[in-house]
Amino acid sequence: MPRAALSQDTVVDLAVCLVDENGPEALTLSALAARAGVATPSLYKHVRNLAELRELLSVRIADEISAELAQAVLGRSRDEAVGALMDAWRAYVTRHPHRYAMVIQQPHPGMRAAGERLVGIMLAALRGYGLEGSDAIHAARCLRATAHGFAVLEASGGFGLPELLDDSYDLLKHMVVAGLTTPR
Repeated sequence: MPRAALSQDTVVDLAVCLVDENGPEALTLSALAARAGVATPSLYKHVRNLAELRELLSVRIADEISAELAQAVLGRSRDEAVGALMDAWRAYVTRHPHRYAMVIQQPHPGMRAAGERLVGIMLAALRGYGLEGSDAIHAARCLRATAHGFAVLEASGGFGLPELLDDSYDLLKHMVVAGLTTPR
C-alpha cells in the first residue's frame, strides 16, 4: 500500500486484518508497518504507539458489535429481543474470535462512547421487562457476562463434551429470560 494512502482509519483497517489472520499476539507496529509497506516510524503519523492502536482497534470492534446487536434487536421486544441480542453476540465472537479478544473489557476512557452505545442497546433490549435504574444495569451486566462468557468459551474450544452447543445455548437463553421474568 502506498504511503500516501495511509490514514488512521487505514492503519486500524490493516490492524484488524492482521489480528484476524494471525491472532492478537501478532499485532506489533513492525508487523503492521510491513503490511502497510512502510517503515515503522511512518505509523507514528497516525498512531502515537501500540497502546493507542489497541484502543482504536477496540473502539472499532465495539462499534461493530453494537451495530450487529442493534440490527438484531430492531423491532423485537422482551424475550425475542434478548434472544436475538445473545445470538448476535455469539455469532460475532465465533466469527471473529481474534478480533473480539482485542476488545478492552474493563472501563477505559477511550472506550467510553463505544461502551455507552453497547450498554444502551442492552438496556433497550431489556426495556420490555420494566427494569429501571440499578435493576436494569444489573440485568445488563448479567446479560453481557452470559453472552460474552459462552461465546468466548466456544470460540476458544472450551466445550469438549459431545452435546450440541446450540442446545446448550438455547438452554442458556431460556435461563436468562426466565431470570428476567421471575421477580426477586
